[in-house]
Amino acid sequence: MANFVYLVPLFPLIGFLINGLLWKKMPKSLGGIIGSLAILASFIVSLGIFFEVRSASFQGPLIVNMFEFIHSGKLLIPFAFQVDALSSLFLLIITGIGFLIHVYSTSYMGHDDGMVKYFAYLNLFVFSMLLLVLGANYLIMFIGWEGVGLCSYLLIGFWFKNRDYTNAAKKAFVMNRIGDLGFLVGMLLILFNYGTLSYQDFFGQLHAGTASSSSCLFNWIAFCLFIGAMGKSAQIPLHTWLPDAMAGPTPVSALIHAATMVTAGIYMIARSNVLYDLAPIALNIVAVVGLATALLGATIALYQNDIKKVLAYSTLSQLGFMLLALGVGAYTTGVFHVMTHAFFKALLFLGAGSVIHAMGGEQDIKYMGGLKKKLPITYITFLIGVLAIAGFPFTSGFVSKDEILLAVYAHNKIYFYIAAFVAVLTAIYMFRLLMLVFMGSFRGTHDQEHHLHESPAAITIPLVILAILSLVGGLVQLPHLFGGHDYLNQFLAGAKIPAIVHEGAEVTMREMTLLGATCVGLLIIYIATRKLFAVSQFEGKYTGFKNVLANKWYIDELYNSAVVNPIAAMSRMMEKFVEKSGIDGIVNGVGKTVRWGGDRLRLLQSGQVGFYIFIMVLGIIVLFALSFFWVK
Repeated sequence: MANFVYLVPLFPLIGFLINGLLWKKMPKSLGGIIGSLAILASFIVSLGIFFEVRSASFQGPLIVNMFEFIHSGKLLIPFAFQVDALSSLFLLIITGIGFLIHVYSTSYMGHDDGMVKYFAYLNLFVFSMLLLVLGANYLIMFIGWEGVGLCSYLLIGFWFKNRDYTNAAKKAFVMNRIGDLGFLVGMLLILFNYGTLSYQDFFGQLHAGTASSSSCLFNWIAFCLFIGAMGKSAQIPLHTWLPDAMAGPTPVSALIHAATMVTAGIYMIARSNVLYDLAPIALNIVAVVGLATALLGATIALYQNDIKKVLAYSTLSQLGFMLLALGVGAYTTGVFHVMTHAFFKALLFLGAGSVIHAMGGEQDIKYMGGLKKKLPITYITFLIGVLAIAGFPFTSGFVSKDEILLAVYAHNKIYFYIAAFVAVLTAIYMFRLLMLVFMGSFRGTHDQEHHLHESPAAITIPLVILAILSLVGGLVQLPHLFGGHDYLNQFLAGAKIPAIVHEGAEVTMREMTLLGATCVGLLIIYIATRKLFAVSQFEGKYTGFKNVLANKWYIDELYNSAVVNPIAAMSRMMEKFVEKSGIDGIVNGVGKTVRWGGDRLRLLQSGQVGFYIFIMVLGIIVLFALSFFWVK
């Protein structure tokens, strides 16, 4: 089955071509069916590849060469796919979650006139992400990397008639281009110094010690690649595009935040773990930036009124957790949190979409409340998602967060205490969101209340499936203390992804302490939220420091003042003095000069034969004089 890996990205590409070329003529329902079936077919093939990789007979990684992509002199870069444990795991996440989001979209986008075009973009998005994770070299990864950037622009600005949405799409595109430049420089450094972009060749040189032994070079390459990850995975300071990405349809938000785009940076660093192990400075920068982003996202999420913005900043915080795990060398743990996060974050976003659908498009939580009775399936599944992301014992989020905290504790105690504080903040803002949306009495209008109803099956069935995965997803890495086994560690070992193994009574004691702290903490948080956030009287107004958090620490305003406005002012000045007065002045001046000269020369054409004979004789005299004085 692994030899047919090309079918995995091929099916979404075919779906994109069919829907993209025929979107004006195709019925909306047919477009949704074609788009969904394309991802389902990819998921089935991915499932077969996963079980083959998992089998004892698989000798990986398997490189499937499609054709020679670039061949110039000694440089050969094939268009090739790499099948191993890491890529097969990401294939399941992308196609599995992607299929559920496609099914969800058939109902959520059913009344939109551009539904077929939407599914074409969605298929192209999945195709680009599959290309990114399957590439056997950095160039193929970069093609997929740019593809998801393009698709995010198209989907975030899908409702392009709204100027704010198109501005959000442009912001995401520009911020990602900044990160992509760093990635491109890192690729060029690898190519210039090691003569290859292939993972096997490059990492093989690093393993064998035949590559340059300069630690400085390793750190520079790793840091440049990390700049790319900062853009795609929305880390400080390139994080501001992610909350604005909420402008797109809610299923798009789920796809970007859970299964595809934002996990690209995590995948790239996990794939490049051999390089990062040789670049301790860059690896520490990864940890610090991840921890800072986790803290920033958690504090801002505390006082947001837009239901999708709360989840967006939650994603920001969880991505920080993933990078923190990678930064302390726990690569398997970071990938594990990618998987569990895909389950509960897709669940939360799709649950938010169900709420928005029931509210007639309303996203402000100050107009919600009391939805528990009206939306019972949405409420129960959303509650499970909240429990998972908050780290409630034995949910998938608890197991992956527990592993991250243990790895961080072993690496740096200060990092651990900050990360634990962020974990508590996560529980607080998620329970706050749950209560303000589903508890108390309804705070919206009478028309909104009359419109409330549970979503159709195409929306609720994906919610139920994701809720189950959010509950049981942690079993693949459940600690030995609870009778589990590190299946994921063993599986990813086939892709040479190192894992941090915790052994001994001290670790067991820490795990018990963390478990007890989690239970007590959640109990305290539940009681505190009942008292601190008066649900029925909630008005969504903040003062003092709460207002600073509600306004996202004024980081967007800072960027506007320090970067956007100066560049805009310089652009206006360049337009006025350089473009119009300078370049246009020169071009127009040449034209005016020629015209002025032509007007003067035209006066010589008087039509008098005597004047013409006089000019001819004068010319002969001038030529005779020149020949007399110049020719010896």
